[in-house]
Amino acid sequence: MCGAPVVPGVYRGGVGYRESRPPDRLRGEVEAVWRADVTVAVSLDVLPDGCMDLVWTGSELLVAGPDTGPHPAHRAPGAPSAGLRFAPGRLPALLAVPAAALVDQRVPLADLLPGVARRATARLEQEADPVAVLDAVAAALPGAPAEPGMRAAAARLGAGASVAETAAGLGWSARSLHRRSLAAFGYGPAVLRRVLRFRRAALLLHDGVPIAEVAARAGYADQPHLSREVRALAGVAPAQLASGANRSTPLPSGSFTTA
Repeated sequence: MCGAPVVPGVYRGGVGYRESRPPDRLRGEVEAVWRADVTVAVSLDVLPDGCMDLVWTGSELLVAGPDTGPHPAHRAPGAPSAGLRFAPGRLPALLAVPAAALVDQRVPLADLLPGVARRATARLEQEADPVAVLDAVAAALPGAPAEPGMRAAAARLGAGASVAETAAGLGWSARSLHRRSLAAFGYGPAVLRRVLRFRRAALLLHDGVPIAEVAARAGYADQPHLSREVRALAGVAPAQLASGANRSTPLPSGSFTTA
């Protein structure tokens, strides 16, 4: 799913959102750079997409962990926020923090890397462009890029391969794949496969594709299977996710937080 558009969030107006390509140095690690402006108070649900974000909220640097369901978020009007949306499994390796410790959370960067957060916050007081600061933060992260095996695992699972097929293709046992997945993605490979399949379905629904066709194209057994999974991961029915009330500016996993 690296490079795919972001899963749309449940949205109630007052938000301007745009994204752009990441700097060359971050290609392959970051799917997109995003910016968001809030002009009126907004409440929304951020939906699972398998990604993690490094976020500047306008007042705080946060790490948006991997979500397993809709994450309620509320924001008041204020300074523009921005973020780097990392491809599945990439940010935990760079942070040197297991993703399982960050599931369904928005964690201040200062709690994880106090020195990096302190220097970045000081620079944000002088720098007009928060994306430039986030780029510098990414360069200062202490970990190493994710191992090729985990990149391949995400690609295989995102393409619909089963857990057994993925493990066998990588020469790993199912137990080893599960252990590595917890550290890289925050949950086991079966859950990551569900989340990435849901991401495909949500994008198709957002584009107005009929629900029955979405079920077939995204890899669900049938339309009832799609409906169950969308309700489990988004908290709404597919028709609600596809409706005009919910189909608007796409939002990444970290674009709004409870901070």
